[in-house]
Amino acid sequence: MTQTVAVLGTGKIGEALLSGMIRAGWRPADLLVTTRRSDRARELHTRYGVESVTNAEAAKTADILILAVKPQDMGKLLDELAPHVTSDRLVISAAAGITTAFIEDRLTPGTPVVRVMPNTPVLVDEGMSVISAGSHATGAHLATAEEIFGGVGKTLRVPESQQDAATALSGSGPAYFYFLVEAMTDAGILLGLPRAQAHDLIVQAAIGAAVMLRDSGEHPVKLREAVTSPAGTTISAIRELENHGVRAALIAALEAARDRSRELASGNG
Repeated sequence: MTQTVAVLGTGKIGEALLSGMIRAGWRPADLLVTTRRSDRARELHTRYGVESVTNAEAAKTADILILAVKPQDMGKLLDELAPHVTSDRLVISAAAGITTAFIEDRLTPGTPVVRVMPNTPVLVDEGMSVISAGSHATGAHLATAEEIFGGVGKTLRVPESQQDAATALSGSGPAYFYFLVEAMTDAGILLGLPRAQAHDLIVQAAIGAAVMLRDSGEHPVKLREAVTSPAGTTISAIRELENHGVRAALIAALEAARDRSRELASGNG
């Protein structure tokens, strides 16, 4: 049986999912979108051939609802959906910090909810989406979420109790790498390189290192040691990173991100 999927809140992440589903073989006729602006609705129709509807119409029509709105807008959205969502629908939330219990409490009892934390590389089909089941979601519901989000990268199932930690590592993770590249680019300029050259050197080094981490199966310590010769340049740099507490700063930063995710989940936004 063909299922209808509605993406509610078609911003960058929502559009990436929409595009990924179409590339994976979903028919535009089976996809619906909701937007706040009519010009955005026309743009999505022109680009993908999908129909734009209201949130209430999506809830009445679609078998699967993907909630891709900002966390602070989730409560209002659920108020709109609640009168129309029956327990045979699948609700997938992609909002940071919003628990499945928060959603379940506002919908028809027994409605299956799956929580997903994607990150922005879904925009280039290299995302990491962490998936957790609510109290009524089955393995089949998780598999459906994996099918949808697998079109824009990798997926990983975790217990919902680990979602805040996953948000800190993966959801916010790309920003840490951008921050590092920014700092290394400034260092390259300080060392006498033009900005464009410094940027290209660092980005390619990052891509190469990531591919080696993914494909070699080696522990990062072993890969780092392969670059670190006795009394060489790399060990001198690593000594300074340790002297300045970079490792401890990263751990503290990730703890702060996890704690903020917990605050969002508790409604202290």
